Amino acid sequence: MHKGLLGRKFGMSSLFSPEGAHVPVTVLQVGPCVVTQIKTRATDGYDALQVGFLEKKPSRVNKPLQGHFRKSGGQGYTALTEIAVDDPSEYSLGQTLTADVVFQVGDLVDVSGFSKGRGFTGVIKRWGFHGGKATHGSMFHRAPGSMGASATPSKIMKGRKLPGHHGHQRVTVRNLEVVDIRPEQDLVIVKGAVPGCRNGLLEVQKPKIARKR
Repeated sequence: MHKGLLGRKFGMSSLFSPEGAHVPVTVLQVGPCVVTQIKTRATDGYDALQVGFLEKKPSRVNKPLQGHFRKSGGQGYTALTEIAVDDPSEYSLGQTLTADVVFQVGDLVDVSGFSKGRGFTGVIKRWGFHGGKATHGSMFHRAPGSMGASATPSKIMKGRKLPGHHGHQRVTVRNLEVVDIRPEQDLVIVKGAVPGCRNGLLEVQKPKIARKR
């Protein structure tokens, strides 16, 4: 059994449980993914599948990748990743993998993606600093404040929180519950929020760390 698939985020919505509770959910398109390469312990040192997601015209793919994709049917793909499998011999090149084979309603999944990029931000937005007083005459509002001593050690210590690039980092949200699966549309609906923007690329996998109950 393969342990995950590629997908993308469609956006957030809400559902009502049979008990009438309001449940915030995120709608994901998970798969279909196509097997583009099979890796075995004998040839590569580990068992895995390379899968492609989101088809694109072969003319938009460079020549080396065109030759690589030709082995699995010739179609080009926007995204490639590797997923762990227990027995690679159960799969074939060009095979299509869908979400309803991997996941079921009630399962827990780990969702990984890149958070929204915020660009260059200050310490208040980036780290949650309180800032100075917003009163008349105050000369200190959103600055980071004092950073070090004058004589000893007369330097800014390593690890000081400062302004800088914010966001666009890989984030994994663990143990999200699968609320619904709609295989005819390749949709998986999970409870809660996932990282990234709309149409952002995601990896949806079986949980690596089981949630404590």
